[in-house]
Amino acid sequence: MNPQAKFIFSMSLLLGTTITISSNHWIMAWAGLEINTLAILPLISKSHHPRAIEASTKYFLVQATASTLLLFSSMTNAWFTGQWDITQLTHSVSCLLLTTAISMKLGLVPFHFWFPEVLQGSSLMTSLLLATIMKFPPTVLLLLTSPSLNPTLLSMLAIASAALGGWMGLNQTQIRKIMAFSSISHLGWMTIILIYNPKLTLIAFYLYSLTTAAIFSALSVINSLKLTTLMTAWSKIPALSATLMLSLLSLAGLPPLTGFLPKWLIIQELTKQELTATATIIALLSLLGLFFYLRLAYCATITLPPNSTNHMKQWRTNKLINSLTPTLIMMSTTLLPLSPTILTIP
Repeated sequence: MNPQAKFIFSMSLLLGTTITISSNHWIMAWAGLEINTLAILPLISKSHHPRAIEASTKYFLVQATASTLLLFSSMTNAWFTGQWDITQLTHSVSCLLLTTAISMKLGLVPFHFWFPEVLQGSSLMTSLLLATIMKFPPTVLLLLTSPSLNPTLLSMLAIASAALGGWMGLNQTQIRKIMAFSSISHLGWMTIILIYNPKLTLIAFYLYSLTTAAIFSALSVINSLKLTTLMTAWSKIPALSATLMLSLLSLAGLPPLTGFLPKWLIIQELTKQELTATATIIALLSLLGLFFYLRLAYCATITLPPNSTNHMKQWRTNKLINSLTPTLIMMSTTLLPLSPTILTIP
């Protein structure tokens, strides 16, 4: 893709995100989401591969439907209450429509089917954008309207997302699809605590984005898209493969890594709210995800696919590594001791 075009689309993504998260009016929030959608489409389809074109078409159709529902929700609320303010969403029909629209935009169960397919058709860096930055504006809208939303409905969506994200990731061999189901599972954790402590939702989102960015940037350096290519990655850059394993275990939420922090805080908050059964269910469902993270980590470090003794090993060339990749990996694994500081972030 032309560097100027890529720069324009990247700036449009930044603009759309900024408009949505800083607006107080539904029309401006909707406009920001539309700018984001239109800016990411060329980035998804930039390879001109049929799979990429299919992914961008699916993404456009789902996002356009979700935006229409969001606009209809805000118009319904304005019709009944005379309010266009985002925080003044009070009508029950509007709340239900908004929950549906945001669930579609984020890829929450049962509106998740498009997300793995779109990620599979995109490049690694575009997949990173779709899994992190593109989910930030809808998450902020969900955060702003959380006092008006139905806690039971959100809890059901969250538990279903954590369950299906874990189950459907078990049988995958494509890394991008595994990361897509991982994203759906993490969205379940973020959604379940939204009503009770919105700040924890943001902390979980930030740390999830950080860890996912570390994993995708490492995968981009070693150019691995499948488990079979990940198995031979150690022969290219051994140190990166070892640290990639730690980032994957952090995403799984194992102590003493960074990813343990949001899960620990969310379970603690659910217990404080006397939702011990909910906390137990979602903690047990995270074990499903732990299986495929461990499989990825195992493949990234010590295994080789079946091969003959005279199998040609990959040449270990002096591959340039962006300085951002080691920084992200370090942050994705070592931030747990800073948890008191992270908790003070407004």
